[in-house]
Amino acid sequence: MAGETITSLQNSKVKQMMALQQKSSERRKEGLFVVEGWREVNHCLQAGYEVLTVFLCPSLFPNEFSMSLPYGLPCVEVSPQVYEKMAYRGGTEGVLAMVRSKNLRLEDLQLPENPLFVIIESVEKPGNLGAILRSADASGADAVIVCDPLTDLYNPNLIRSSIGARFTVPCVACTSASCIAFLRERGIRILTAQLQDSHLYYHTDMRGATAIVLGTESSGLTRQWREAADAHIRIPMLGQLDSLNVSVSAAILLFEAVRQRQL
Repeated sequence: MAGETITSLQNSKVKQMMALQQKSSERRKEGLFVVEGWREVNHCLQAGYEVLTVFLCPSLFPNEFSMSLPYGLPCVEVSPQVYEKMAYRGGTEGVLAMVRSKNLRLEDLQLPENPLFVIIESVEKPGNLGAILRSADASGADAVIVCDPLTDLYNPNLIRSSIGARFTVPCVACTSASCIAFLRERGIRILTAQLQDSHLYYHTDMRGATAIVLGTESSGLTRQWREAADAHIRIPMLGQLDSLNVSVSAAILLFEAVRQRQL
């Protein structure tokens, strides 16, 4: 399975993996990131990413072990102590991979006849973005666009919380201005989720080319997006609070688009 076994925490490969896990600056400088878990690594491979090294800890493999990796990947076995040091979090099934980054651009997106995008402005929490990617995958969205991001798109918590959807859904980081120009040039309708001056989301047509835009939970969308919108939509709030988690809101709005497109 692996031609080398690492038992020392001072090994240079171990130190490199730890730096990639902990520092976004290191990920940007090296053009590398880390993937944990068998499902996530396989989704990464299927999406065409270049996997440089796979680190395996057989004693942590699932009890009913039936997972595999393509033949020929460079694999290194590590001790449980080394694996625990390298892993971002527990319960990752004894597999870590060092992977080369791919930076997708707006112009790289392949657009079907009626694309469905979810756009997030200045998302802060990687776990929220990971959950949004899962909803985007489940709803068949064509891309997730992160405008003016405040989190690294290869953050290990984002990748883990997406359960591999980081690799199954095209994900682009760009400025709000460039995204608005991109949508307008292609005739994609902009629907902004906001409380002010808005209509109930299920009264809004989402059957054509649509971009659903959400902001942060604390401050919502900036004026730039609100003024660029073709329509403002809202989710009815029947309790005492006036907002939902952004990933929950994204799921509700995406599946309304799915419902309308299946009528």
